[in-house]
Order: sequence, then structure tokens, then C-alpha cells
Amino acid sequence: MRFRTRHRPAPDGENVLPLINVVFLLLVFFMVAGALERADLFAVTPPETAVEATPEDRHGVLLLAADGRLALADQPVERSALATAVQAWRAANPEQILTVKADATAEALEVVALLEDLRAAGVPQVVLLAEAAR
Repeated sequence: MRFRTRHRPAPDGENVLPLINVVFLLLVFFMVAGALERADLFAVTPPETAVEATPEDRHGVLLLAADGRLALADQPVERSALATAVQAWRAANPEQILTVKADATAEALEVVALLEDLRAAGVPQVVLLAEAAR
């Protein structure tokens, strides 16, 4: 007696398509989300603090690197031209508060001198940014 063998049709792959769509959507999401994060002009590691606060707007950040380099609103600034650059920034952004992000290895005297230069340039309020302690 001979039995008939049944041939099952091969799956057509329709069950895999929604999974592929979700994976590609996640890929696109993370590519866009990663591109939205702005990086500083140069690497600055702020000192640690127990208080958690971050600047709301990146345009008001003044960076101070460990070697003394400065950048205001992602533009390099020479120390001699700092007062002019800060006054121009304040004229363009009168409501914003200037945030100083100094490297943790920068000398304290240099940070204090920078804050005094900002006061002399007419900046009424400055926020000194620090990293939350872990």
C-alpha cells in the first residue's frame, strides 16, 4: 500500500514583514535621536556637584577648557576679545542667562578671573555649571 505524501507549501514570509518594519523604524528613530544631540566645540569635563541643574538653551554656554581656550555659543573666542563677544551675545539674547561650563581640571584662579571679566563686561547673572556627583 502506497501512501500519498503531502507537500506543504513553503511559508511566504509575510509574518516576518511587520518585525522588519519595526526594526527599521527603531533604527531610523535612534539615528535621528543621536543626530539631535549637540556636542561641545572642545571636550570639557565640569566638576562634580550634589545639585542637579542643566542649561536650558545651548546658545548661552561659555566653555572654558583646561588649557584656557574659550568658546561662546559654539564659536571660539580669544580672551582679549571676550568682552566684545559677550556684549554682542547679550545684545542678541537679552533674556538668556549666560552659563559657564569650565573643565574640572581648569585652575580655580582662571575660573574666578573669567567670572570677573564677565562682570566687567556687564553680564548681570552667570550660572556656573557642574556635573552631578555619581
